Amino acid sequence: MIVIHKPASATGPAGESLDRYMLQPGEPIPQDTLWIDLIEPTREEDRLVEGHLGIEIPTREEMADIEPSEILYRENNALYMTARVLCSSDTETPQLLDVSFILTDKALVTVRYGEPRSFTMFMSRAVKPGGCRHQPEAVLDGLIETIIDRAAEILATVGKRIDYVSREIFETERKKARQTTVFRTALRSIGRKGDVISNVRESMVSVERMLLFLSAAMPRPQRTHGFQAEWRTALRDVQSIEEHATFLSSKVQFLLDATLGLVTIEQNDIIKLFSVMSVIFLPPTLIASMYGMNFQIMPELQWQFGYPFAIVLMILAAVLPYVIFRWKRWL
Repeated sequence: MIVIHKPASATGPAGESLDRYMLQPGEPIPQDTLWIDLIEPTREEDRLVEGHLGIEIPTREEMADIEPSEILYRENNALYMTARVLCSSDTETPQLLDVSFILTDKALVTVRYGEPRSFTMFMSRAVKPGGCRHQPEAVLDGLIETIIDRAAEILATVGKRIDYVSREIFETERKKARQTTVFRTALRSIGRKGDVISNVRESMVSVERMLLFLSAAMPRPQRTHGFQAEWRTALRDVQSIEEHATFLSSKVQFLLDATLGLVTIEQNDIIKLFSVMSVIFLPPTLIASMYGMNFQIMPELQWQFGYPFAIVLMILAAVLPYVIFRWKRWL
């Protein structure tokens, strides 16, 4: 699918916006197109864009390469950059999506095989008056800014949820049965939050590499001077998000260690209970074993109060260790 973005008919600073529509099969790409968005493109759609701009569209396998020389390079006066963008971060299965950005003098081309929310957010803003300047660099700058804003928004949401999980873990007024459920739920939640934070960090690292490459490889004609400052600002924002992600990662690790420690304490309490019960019932068992021996001569065998005496003796043997354990505060 090819989505075309071209300058809106309105003019002036307040009218700097983009018109968006889907290119129909067999329809040529307009010459004034600023942004060509390729969503799960077919080979025919790749060839159409390649013929229009004189570039090569990277394949999905090439986009997933981790070598900098394969994802950040210049070819035929075009800059090829691939970044990992957050996708499905509000669901139970957050993931990273490889998105390629191809910047040419005529237009920006994006190649993606998914629907990151950051793209939807930028499209909604770009169609409004003043949403985007009519330059390929401005489109790229807007996309990068939205990707960074989306990452910051996700981290803020994760931070709030981590605080909620922390309150649940360290709450003292809780029944034993509910406590086990809370710990199990907390461990799952902590694991999911850790995945999201890891995805944000990885995404920002790829965006940081892209910004550094963009600042170093971009020519410096008069029309790009303004974008250099904006890209430096974006780079500082990325580094701030990475620091925030590092802080949240340490907090997640602390909660994970604390939860596992509390689970261990609960398990120790259970084992201690069984150990105490074994010690309490050991003396009565010993007494019962003694009077269960088949000897002909036993002093209490013919005694009228022998049976009550044995019962009382076993009860005392069980109660006495319990009283001692309570006195020692072992229970």
